[in-house]
Amino acid sequence: MSMFKQFGDMAKMVKAAPGLIDQADALAVQSEAYRARMDAQAVHAMTAQPAPGNLDPIAGVDLDRYARIMKGIAAYQYDEAKLPVVAGMFGVGASEWAEAQAGWGARIQADRGVGRRFNEIYSAV
Repeated sequence: MSMFKQFGDMAKMVKAAPGLIDQADALAVQSEAYRARMDAQAVHAMTAQPAPGNLDPIAGVDLDRYARIMKGIAAYQYDEAKLPVVAGMFGVGASEWAEAQAGWGARIQADRGVGRRFNEIYSAV
């Protein structure tokens, strides 16, 4: 490569530098805004309170019993097909369990406060 070609390439790079710096600055601002949103969501997830009524039992199964049943399948290598068996050990019939499992799953997905409380119970049992 000739020396003149190298100087020409260097001149092009110097001309492009302000635009590249502006792009990098814009990305840094976007990154910081994203980080701030993620931090706010994390704080909300750790402090969220369940909406009124969202801790009421479903089909006679409260959140504590639901978490214990969900944790109970560990003895069966987390085979979800064993959930009705474990539920029966906790005095919950198959039809009640089906209703409770669907209902608690939906509540946990929809309400961060319920999800937070479920995680607390699940971790403690």
